[in-house]
Amino acid sequence: MAKKIRGRNEGSIHQRSNGTWRVQIYIDGKRVGKTFRLKAEAQAWLRKMQHQFDLGFDIQAGGISLSEYLSDWLENSRSALQSTTIYQYRNVINKHIVPFIGEIALKDLTLARVERLYGQLLENNCGVRTVRITHSILHCALEKAVKYNMVVRNVAHGAALPKYQHAEMKVLDETQVTQFLAASSGSHYEALFYLAAQTGMRQGELFGLKWTDIQWYSGVLQVQRQVKRPPGEAWKFADPKTQAGRRTIQLGERTLQVLREHRERQNVMKAASGASWQEHGLIFPNSVGSPGDSSNLRKEFYRVLELGGLPKIRFHDLRHTAATLMLNYGVSPIVVSKILGHSKPSVTMDIYGHLLFGMQAEAAKLMDRLLAPIPVGEVLDLKPNREKQNSHSVR
Repeated sequence: MAKKIRGRNEGSIHQRSNGTWRVQIYIDGKRVGKTFRLKAEAQAWLRKMQHQFDLGFDIQAGGISLSEYLSDWLENSRSALQSTTIYQYRNVINKHIVPFIGEIALKDLTLARVERLYGQLLENNCGVRTVRITHSILHCALEKAVKYNMVVRNVAHGAALPKYQHAEMKVLDETQVTQFLAASSGSHYEALFYLAAQTGMRQGELFGLKWTDIQWYSGVLQVQRQVKRPPGEAWKFADPKTQAGRRTIQLGERTLQVLREHRERQNVMKAASGASWQEHGLIFPNSVGSPGDSSNLRKEFYRVLELGGLPKIRFHDLRHTAATLMLNYGVSPIVVSKILGHSKPSVTMDIYGHLLFGMQAEAAKLMDRLLAPIPVGEVLDLKPNREKQNSHSVR
């Protein structure tokens, strides 16, 4: 009797001596098999595998572990992502994904297991923001696996996520900002602190500013780049954090004067540095012309806060302070969004919308005045006048 040669995408099911059911399928001459307790489960799995093959699904590739796939995905993403982003993604993957589900085969990962991962992270005292960042990375990686035909669908899509609640912000009020700027007088970062409190610019954006970005006649500042320092690498210029980060900011005359005075001090520092000066045209360089260092900035920031008798906040909280002051004094959220470089006003409202509650009292008074009812007697008194005016118009 001739030996039967199994065809392409052909499968078989047989019962083993222990009562379980073994199903096998041959894909391009390679055998893939799995054991089930029930025959119906084995049949369903066989139909699923045959359907996936018909769709172009690469069954062999889908069998690699999630850990191996994520490593390959990061390597393939180097041309599309900045080195600092690759570094951050790798940290999240190695710390929050691989230890929990890294050994699971890519094709065996399920939505339920992904959601259980997020629950485990919360139980391990990870913050909501960390969980949502982990989801974003995993979702992005699995979306590419779908395009590679390694999986049929993105199992992270639609996963239940913990609701993000913005932590209570620590900001300086108007009086405290004045104290802070007064305390910064004479500091190497005096002008930088002023511009940060006035515009809410990010630290990397401030370090990336060049004198050519200022249009002195119109008072316009163009944000076109930021400074980044990938771990283990030298500093470099990069595009702003988002597309909306490339923006134009109108400066006031007082701010322009602060920058003029800062430029004069910088020229003195440049002359004193002599040949050691490295010219990059930066507005806020270090003592030899290169981009400022975030560690030195942070130390000086804390020193100025202490000198001014102010509470300890993060440098990034100056961004929140600027936004808070603008919104509290009635600047439109659309304008604030443009100044901060948010992608859309809704982002600004999500972060700072709670600040507008205090403005509701004024809004309530305004609506009271607009909708105040007119007494009936006054309405009757007005009616003949209107009829008389109408009769004149007919004539």
